[in-house]
Amino acid sequence: MPGGVPEVTLPGVVDRHVHLGLVDRALLADGPVTEAHDLGWDPREVAAWAADPPSGVRVRYAGPFHTAPGGYPTGRSWAPDAAVRHVATPREAAEAVADVVAAGGFAVKVALHAGMPLLPDDVLRALIDEARSAGLPVLVHAEGAGQAERAVDAGADMLVHVPWTDPLPDEVIARAARMTWVSTFAIHDGPGRPAGLERALDNARRFVAAGGTLVYGTDMGNGPTPVGVNEREIELLGRVLEGEALRRAVLGPPSAPALEAPLPLPETAADLITWLRASRHLPRSAK
Repeated sequence: MPGGVPEVTLPGVVDRHVHLGLVDRALLADGPVTEAHDLGWDPREVAAWAADPPSGVRVRYAGPFHTAPGGYPTGRSWAPDAAVRHVATPREAAEAVADVVAAGGFAVKVALHAGMPLLPDDVLRALIDEARSAGLPVLVHAEGAGQAERAVDAGADMLVHVPWTDPLPDEVIARAARMTWVSTFAIHDGPGRPAGLERALDNARRFVAAGGTLVYGTDMGNGPTPVGVNEREIELLGRVLEGEALRRAVLGPPSAPALEAPLPLPETAADLITWLRASRHLPRSAK
C-alpha cells in the first residue's frame, strides 16, 4: 500500500471452548473465527455440524461430558441426554474413550464439578490413561474446591476454564505449568461477580509466569455470549498477555486460514480487537 500501512496477514481466531448447540452457528460464517472447538454435546449432532460447518469455519469436537452418574451437567436444561456420558468404573472409562475415537472426537471432555457426584480417582485416572493410549488429550471442566488440583495431579492436559472458585496455591500452579488453560474470563464478568474474575486473572498470571500455556476460549453459548469474536474476552486476556504471546493465545497456527487487514501488527488487546474488526478472509491460494 504505497504511502500507507501495508496489509498485515495473520491466522484466524481459534475459539477453544464453545457449545455450538446453544448458539446460532450460521452467525459464525466468514467471520474472524476460523476454528471452533465444541466441548460438550451430542456426538452425532456435532459430527454432522463439523461435516457441514458454517462457511470459513473448521469445527472440532470432543463429544459428550464424561462425568460420574448424576454428575455435572446431568439434569441441566441446556444439556441433551446424549451430551452427558456417565462413567462409573474403569472398564466403562475404556468403553467411553473408544466411543469418542469412533465418533471422530479430537479430545475427551471430563467434568469435575463440586456439589454434584464426582468421578472417583480410579475412574478419572482410567479416563486419562485410556485417552492417552488413544492419542487424545483430556480436557477438564474443574469447578469447586480441590477439583483443579485433582485434574492437575491425575495428568489431564487442559483445564477448559482458568480456575476461578479459589486461588490456587503456588505449588499447584507449578505442577500445572505443563498444561494448557483456556481463558473464559468473560463468563465471570458483570455485576456481583468481580471476585471470581479477579481470582481467575490472578491464577492465570501466576500460571503464565510459571511457564503454563494460556489460550483464548469463550464458553460461547454460556449465557448471552456473542457468536463470533468475544471482544471482552480479548480485553481480559490482555490483562495477562500482550504482543506475540497474546496473538498466539487468540489466533491459530501459521497453517490456519488467514485474515488480512490494512493495520499494523497488533501488540495490545485493543490493537488486536481493532485489527480483527478490519480483517477479511484471505483465500488460501493467496497466503
